[in-house]
Amino acid sequence: MDGIVITHGTDTLEETAYFLNLTVNSKKPVVITGAMRPATAISADGPMNLLNAVRLAADPNARDRGVLVCLNDQIDSARNVTKTHTTSVDTFKSPLGPIGFMNDGHPTFYNQVDRRHAGNTEFDVRNLSKLPYVKIIYSHANDDALFVDAAINAGVKGIIYAGTGNGSVHKDAEGALARASKAGIIVVRSTRVGGGTVIPAEQSYIDAGFLDGDSLNPQKCRILLQLALTKTTDRNQIQKMFYEY
Repeated sequence: MDGIVITHGTDTLEETAYFLNLTVNSKKPVVITGAMRPATAISADGPMNLLNAVRLAADPNARDRGVLVCLNDQIDSARNVTKTHTTSVDTFKSPLGPIGFMNDGHPTFYNQVDRRHAGNTEFDVRNLSKLPYVKIIYSHANDDALFVDAAINAGVKGIIYAGTGNGSVHKDAEGALARASKAGIIVVRSTRVGGGTVIPAEQSYIDAGFLDGDSLNPQKCRILLQLALTKTTDRNQIQKMFYEY
């Protein structure tokens, strides 16, 4: 075969795409597509999305670009794309920009994603029945330690903290996260903001051993951490993975 097309519901499409981007051991094109309008709707988008996805998967230029997402004439990297609107056909966006477009049915690429992707990863899930237990905790004004303590008691192996701004941790949650980190649970700072990179911030975060999620959104941080934990629990190695993938 020259490539593979996968049809998928749009709500979690980006998560499946990124998981495959980290686990598929092939440089052949894998393209995921879906539809925002049902087949019974006027101007249903599914047929065109499917046709474009097949055209893209069959194009030799799509090879070794990682898993791709193709809807609404746009080509996005699985690493960067996210759903941004509840109902619009233009819902899938990449804060770092798309990598190409379907121009009158012809795939045209303008950007390249340099992070490691399908065909060049270290993860192998073929003999796994489940992945390590990792939860996302969403921060907000007047946050507290309730969900962090609940996650610890539930036996999680990792916590993704979707902080405010640059992955800022609420003061009432920070102590609980530090306890989790001390107990061996990997804590990764992500952000609830729709774009940007989480970079090192407070010294207390560094001292507690919190990791930085880079430009991955919380749901993709969770997937990468789950896979990372199948390889190692070393914080330095896991942080390196977040910078490589």
